[in-house]
Amino acid sequence: MTQRVALVTGGSRGIGAAIAAKLAEDGFDIAVTYASNAAAAAQVVATIEALGRRAVAIQADGATTHGNIAAITQTVAALGRLDTLVCNAGIYPYGPIGEMTVEQIDRTLHLNVRAVMVETMEAVKHMGAGGRLIYIGSAFGERAPFPGISLYSATKAALGGFARGVARDLGGRGITVNVVEPGPIDTDLNPAHGDGAATIRSFTATDSYGKVSDIADMVSFLASPRAGYITGTCLAVDGGLTA
Repeated sequence: MTQRVALVTGGSRGIGAAIAAKLAEDGFDIAVTYASNAAAAAQVVATIEALGRRAVAIQADGATTHGNIAAITQTVAALGRLDTLVCNAGIYPYGPIGEMTVEQIDRTLHLNVRAVMVETMEAVKHMGAGGRLIYIGSAFGERAPFPGISLYSATKAALGGFARGVARDLGGRGITVNVVEPGPIDTDLNPAHGDGAATIRSFTATDSYGKVSDIADMVSFLASPRAGYITGTCLAVDGGLTA
């Protein structure tokens, strides 16, 4: 694929950075958004440019409507079009629901759900047939295997319902929408050998953490023409956590 553009929100580190690099290898020019770590975003841009693709980093507050819309409009302004949107940005609130605050609930809903809705609303204005909407959910949207993740699980479960509705809205235009649901993935925020990792591994069928490349490879497939008949579904990449 050539002359294609993908936007990866939260693309400055971890899973998002791996997705951005993989799509660049596939021939996409890439925009990534970041909240505050400009240096990390610049490194991702440098990696993509080294692959011979164009890249741009966009600072955006994913908790605001302005930030969500700006991510789309600045991508199109900088790279000329938008073919694939990967909504990866989000937060992971942890704790018993009785200890959560209304502010935590609002921020989580804004970043994990509302941002996806607003970005989708804006992105489809620029997409034609072959467009791809890919949301990074979580296996915890299908199963909550331990206490303290009720709010997070709820927001990730919401993405499946939204994707199914959007698939009906956009199927006639040749635009697909799917949710990728990672299980435990080895990143700096969730290391495979960190505190509690052994317990988290025990919830999987493989007794293992996945790699960021596992998620990037699934996104790469969904963004390709080979996945044109897959839409409105949630695809687990979770080592059997939801088995």
